[in-house]
Amino acid sequence: MTQFLRFQPLYQDRVWGGRVLETSLGRKLPATGKPVGESWEIVDRPEAQSVVQGGKYDGLAIRALIERHAADIMGPKWDASRAFPILVKWLDCRERLSLQVHPPASVAPELKGEPKTENWYIADCAEGANLIVGLRRGVTREEFEQAVKNLTLENCVHRFPVSKGDSILVHSGQIHAIDGGNLILEIQQNSDTTYRVYDWGRVGLDGKPRQMHVDESLKSIKWDDFEPEPVRGERKSAVIADANEFRIRRVPLAKGEKLRVAAGEQARILSVVDGAVRETLSSSADDTGATLTRGENVVLPYAGGFAFEATEDSLLLLTENFG
Repeated sequence: MTQFLRFQPLYQDRVWGGRVLETSLGRKLPATGKPVGESWEIVDRPEAQSVVQGGKYDGLAIRALIERHAADIMGPKWDASRAFPILVKWLDCRERLSLQVHPPASVAPELKGEPKTENWYIADCAEGANLIVGLRRGVTREEFEQAVKNLTLENCVHRFPVSKGDSILVHSGQIHAIDGGNLILEIQQNSDTTYRVYDWGRVGLDGKPRQMHVDESLKSIKWDDFEPEPVRGERKSAVIADANEFRIRRVPLAKGEKLRVAAGEQARILSVVDGAVRETLSSSADDTGATLTRGENVVLPYAGGFAFEATEDSLLLLTENFG
C-alpha cells in the first residue's frame, strides 16, 4: 500500500446548502435541484462508506480496504476492525446552520451518542460572514434556558467575523453554528451525533420544522466555555488545531516548493485548500506525476513515502496524530 488514496465524494442534501461546490471547487453535483450542503470526502461509517477512486484499489470501500491492508494504511498496530477515525467534509453554508452541540465523551454514553471534536477551515466566505462558537462571556445556564423559551438565544452566544483562511477548533460540548456565506473544510472525529437546540424558526426540505434536542443539548453544553478565538489565516507554516483526537498543520508552498512525507511514520490526510500540487516521489509509479487540485482530500498511507511539488502557489492542510 504505497499509493495515496482518493475517494469518491458523497453529496448530502441540506436545507441550508447551495451549489457553491460547483463554482468554487469545480465539482459536478447531482442534478436533483436540491441544495447540496455537504460533501463527505473521507468517511468510514456503517451508513456511509467512501469508495476509492482510481488506482489499484478503484471501487473498493474504505472499510474493506482497511480490513485487508490495515497495517500498510494505518500502521502495524492498527486493529483492522476499527473504523477510520476521521471524517472529512466540505460544507457549503449558503444559509445559517442550526445552533447545536455535540456531546462530550463524559455524557455521550448516557445520551446514546458519540462525541465529536471538529475543526473548521474557512476556504472562502462572503463579505461579513460570521461563525458562532461558545457562549457570550458571563452567560449562565439559567439565562440560556430562559432564552430557549423566549427564542432569544442569539443574545447568549459568541458570534464573530471570519475571513478566508481562518480556522477554529470546536470541541465536543461547545455550542456552535455556522452563519451563511461560508465554504468550510470540516475535519472531525468520526461521529454523526448532533443535538440541535435552536433552528432560527426554519423548516426542513419537507416543509416541516426540524427535530430539536433541547434536553440533550442542555446536558452536553460546557457552561464555562466563553468566547473562544479563531486562528487567523496567514501564509506561513503553523499548527492550526491540536486536540487529543487529531492535529492539523497548515503548509504553504510557493510554486516549485515541495512537501515531503516519509514512509513508516503514520497515516495522514492531505487537503489542498488552495492551488495545486503534483506527486513527484511516490513509492508507487501509479501516483508519480498525479496532480491534486483545490478541494481534494487524500489519505497518505503509513507505508507510503511521498513528495508533492506545488505547480502554483498553494496552501495545504496535513492532518495527523489520529491513530
